[in-house]
Amino acid sequence: MPAGLSALIVSLQPILSALIAGRLLGERVVARQWFGLLLGLAGVGMVVSEKLFAGGAVPAITVATMSAALIALFSTTGGTLYQKRFGAAIPLLGGTAVQYMAAAGLMIPLTFLFEEQIIDWTPQLLFALSWLVLVLSLGAILLLMGLIRSRSTARVTSLFYLVPPATALQAYLLFGEQLGPLSLLGLVVASAGVALVVTSRS
Repeated sequence: MPAGLSALIVSLQPILSALIAGRLLGERVVARQWFGLLLGLAGVGMVVSEKLFAGGAVPAITVATMSAALIALFSTTGGTLYQKRFGAAIPLLGGTAVQYMAAAGLMIPLTFLFEEQIIDWTPQLLFALSWLVLVLSLGAILLLMGLIRSRSTARVTSLFYLVPPATALQAYLLFGEQLGPLSLLGLVVASAGVALVVTSRS
């Protein structure tokens, strides 16, 4: 399954999270926020559709790839709601460390089954590894945990709508990939949708 289509499926998370959070956590999502969630999803659809159908071919979808995308959708949704419901009192650093150790305990044995255990320590690899560890695994995740603790589920998860547009913009700036008018419109639409969800009426 193309990455764009996977991103579109996983982008259903804010809507799914808001639906479940209303019943599970008693969080109220007003009409303006529902409109913002739908607008954000439409913006993501604009961004990814331009790449999906750029070659004129219909992307191939299999049961395995669709299952993987759906598992990712429900896993991230369930994890976010679980963290909101049961993880509010857990220290951010300690709680994140425990989650990473649990993930490492599962993934390290799998590397011996599916990987060759050969690493070519190039400067590019060191930079990418440092970025993944420091910026994403520590900075971004701690920020996400803090937002989950202090903000409503709908407001936090709506920020994920900005990931595909931001990725497309970075690919254009750093790698010279095409950024067409539909993608630019999707960036604006997704940003407007997120703004409707996260901002409060005075």
